[in-house]
Amino acid sequence: MRIERVEVWACHYPLTNVFWPSWTPSIPTNSCSATIFRLITEEGIEGVSGGLLVADEVAGVADLLKAYLVGRDPTNVEALTRVLRTSARVLGMRAWHLEPALWDIIGKAANMPIWKLLGGAQDRLMAYASFGELRSPEQRAEDALAAREVGFQGIKLRCRFPSLKEDIAVVQAVREAVGDSLAVMVDVNQGWRVDLFDEVRWDFKRALSFARAMEEFNVAWLEEPLDQHDYLGYARLRSATTTPIAGGEMLSDIHGFRDHLLNGGVDIIQPDVTFCGGILTSRKIAAMAEAFDVGFGPHTWTHGLGLAANMQVMGASPNCKWAEYPYDPPSWTPEARDFMLSTPITITDDGYLHLSELPGLGVELDWEKIRSVGHQF
Repeated sequence: MRIERVEVWACHYPLTNVFWPSWTPSIPTNSCSATIFRLITEEGIEGVSGGLLVADEVAGVADLLKAYLVGRDPTNVEALTRVLRTSARVLGMRAWHLEPALWDIIGKAANMPIWKLLGGAQDRLMAYASFGELRSPEQRAEDALAAREVGFQGIKLRCRFPSLKEDIAVVQAVREAVGDSLAVMVDVNQGWRVDLFDEVRWDFKRALSFARAMEEFNVAWLEEPLDQHDYLGYARLRSATTTPIAGGEMLSDIHGFRDHLLNGGVDIIQPDVTFCGGILTSRKIAAMAEAFDVGFGPHTWTHGLGLAANMQVMGASPNCKWAEYPYDPPSWTPEARDFMLSTPITITDDGYLHLSELPGLGVELDWEKIRSVGHQF
């Protein structure tokens, strides 16, 4: 089997409402933007995958990736991972989000879903609503109750206000509103801080104060309280609080995850296949975490293709309890997040994501919509 053609699409799907992500709080988001890759083999099997997009930065590597991939065997995932690693290390452009397209081809050729090819641990995942904006305590309490009505059994709050008091107030208001009926996770987005004019930067003391304050509210975990590479800081923090600590969403390649596990810095490790090295690398990380008795809870805040790819590894990993489901209406909805899919990924009434039995990634793309909001390189 050989790759005959590579298509690279840059898409910007307009949102109906402006979205203000907590990781870049002063920059509004007006679209769900995605890079979409389409690999076509000589046999006519197509593999697709997608990554994040800010502007049209993928244009800089599109021709290079085509030159490196055309004529290659897509089943040689380890060999092609080395090619993609070159892009990440030499050019500074992560191309890991292309790797799931290889697995999509492999799954379709074998007529099996990827999660079964990787081990098939579970066919459904408990989803939690992952909110993305900073909102008032009163509003987040209402949002939490609305998410419970939809069927979610867990939610994740964003807390990175100017003061510790404001951060605690959001969690307190939500816990008082929902009682013990929902699991509550908290993400403070300090792992990969984007330095803007109003950036809130945490030091160890603030992280420790907040982690200890969270003990009262029985949060499922505190996510990204320190810089992603501060492995010793994470270990110190975890040893000083009973609040579970999570992190690792933007680490690239396998070694940072190894260091987190060896230093004992996290209770839940959170790779994202579009950032960490792909589906194969993420499965390796899940296995390492299992050996250390650490939970596996991937980051999925990209779009429908990214969510679908991460779900494959979650379905193959017995140490995965929760699945992140990016959701923050009225701006960030399944319809906007999954614009490139023919059918959005949805949860059941009791809050589960079911793994598809269709081969490969188990999704179909809406090429009419992709062409209407994108352009090809």
